[in-house]
Amino acid sequence: MTTEQGQALSKPLPRPEHAFTDQFWDACQRHELIIPYCTKCSRYFWYPRQECPFCLEGAWEWRKVSGKGRVYTFTLVRQPGHPAFAEEVPYPYAIIQLDEGVRLISNVVGIDPLQLQCEQRVEVVFEEASPDVTLFKFRPIPE
Repeated sequence: MTTEQGQALSKPLPRPEHAFTDQFWDACQRHELIIPYCTKCSRYFWYPRQECPFCLEGAWEWRKVSGKGRVYTFTLVRQPGHPAFAEEVPYPYAIIQLDEGVRLISNVVGIDPLQLQCEQRVEVVFEEASPDVTLFKFRPIPE
C-alpha cells in the first residue's frame, strides 16, 4: 500500500528499547529463539518478567529452545490493524505452543492461509524487518 504521495507505507515494528528484552531481540538477530527459564522450578515461561510466574522467584535465565511446536489456535486476519498490512490479508495470526510448553503469538508463513490447521507442526523462521529488528515467525514443518 502507498500513501497519496505514492510512497510505500512502512510496517510498524517492535521497538526493542527496554533493557529487559534486549537479549531476546539480540538472539532473534542471530536467528536464535530464547525463552525465560526458571532455574528454581525448572520451567520455561512466556512473557519475560521479573519473577517466574510459577514459583515467584527471580532466579531465571534466557535459554535457547528448539523453535519447534504446533499451531495451538489461529485466526485469519482479513481486516488489518494497520494500512501497511492491507496487501497481505488474509494472513494467519496464531498461538504457537512450543515443544518446551510455552505459547507465543506470531504469524505463520510459507503456507496458503486457508490450508493452515490446528495441531499442525511448525518451526521458527526469522525475518530481517530492518537493520535493527529481526522478527520471529513460524512455518510448517514438511512431513
